[in-house]
Amino acid sequence: MKKFMKEIMKKAVRKGMRKEPGIDGILVTVGLCIIALLLCVVMKDSMTGFIETIVKSMTEKAGTILSGTAALV
Repeated sequence: MKKFMKEIMKKAVRKGMRKEPGIDGILVTVGLCIIALLLCVVMKDSMTGFIETIVKSMTEKAGTILSGTAALV
């Protein structure tokens, strides 16, 4: 009976200590989403200016490429 109980305990420990695949990735993804949302709230004005600058630059570059006047680099 004692040997049987030890086997049950060993099996329970092995199953309980086994790492489930994918849970770490999910936790990291959720954590990064929370950080991104906090950054959006805290840095809203700075991010707005940054995004506007990027969009303006990309729009100007696209305009020059589409008009055929882009300088070859």
